[in-house]
Amino acid sequence: MLSIRAMARFLSGGYAGDVMRNNIPTHSTASNKPVLVIGANGKTGRRLVQRLRDANLPYRQASRSTEIPFDWNDRSTWNRAIEGTGSVYITVYPDLSFPGVAENVGVFANLAVTLGAKRLVLLSGRGEEGAQDAEDRLRKSGADVTIVRCSVFNQNFSESFADAIRYGRLSMPVGDIREPFVDAEDIADVAFAALTDDSHIGQAYELTGPRLLSLPDVVAELSQAMGRSVQYEAVSVPDYAKELVDHGFSEEESLPVAQLLADVLDGRNASLTDGVKRALGREPRDFADFARAEVAAGTFNLPGGAS
Repeated sequence: MLSIRAMARFLSGGYAGDVMRNNIPTHSTASNKPVLVIGANGKTGRRLVQRLRDANLPYRQASRSTEIPFDWNDRSTWNRAIEGTGSVYITVYPDLSFPGVAENVGVFANLAVTLGAKRLVLLSGRGEEGAQDAEDRLRKSGADVTIVRCSVFNQNFSESFADAIRYGRLSMPVGDIREPFVDAEDIADVAFAALTDDSHIGQAYELTGPRLLSLPDVVAELSQAMGRSVQYEAVSVPDYAKELVDHGFSEEESLPVAQLLADVLDGRNASLTDGVKRALGREPRDFADFARAEVAAGTFNLPGGAS
């Protein structure tokens, strides 16, 4: 589940309180209580919030800066965030593979069930030992669990790496591997279905895009959509850590984040799955469609509006 959240701190921010809606769907046995969305300002969290809002479903956004704060590193914030909710979309900062995170997820799941939030949907990671541990702990809580496993999102290129692409040079500590980049819109659709339809309880969905792409393939797709060249350069982990420091990361966090990126993008996930089709009955969104949409939206425009 490498959304590079640790790099961009996408879990900060969000507005406060519950948003109450009417017209709850009848295809779920879930209560009319709000869905707690942890990381509601992240790539998948904010898209899930939009779907809940569009469906007139109640939800509560949770982050360190919301009125009812939630912090994975401060268990004293958990009770108040969970109380009064009936289900939870769980995303974890910084990543499930980090030491102690799986244990935290297990403690959280037990607390959620105790407080009445029994429907839990976890955004997990493909090919991560720590993620598997977190999934196991979630299941042992007695909750109604759905696992959504992903690796690298298309939206990393439009959000985390937009500046690099805008100026024509993307560098990462990744060699000649291929990855089934998955779209955050697909992930949000699956999460929404899992929270609102009982048929997804007990399921584990591994989500991928429809094609395996190398990073040179990615920049070629982006170049074609943009009409100008983007180059890819593979760099070492230490060199990438130095780049992160240049972009505001501390010396302490830069190397672990660079190493995490290299570890996850090592080819372990170079296979396609049918997870999106199993969950939604349709094919996943292709990277080329994502690239064209982002270019049309002006995501990679140069200063002054030039495309």
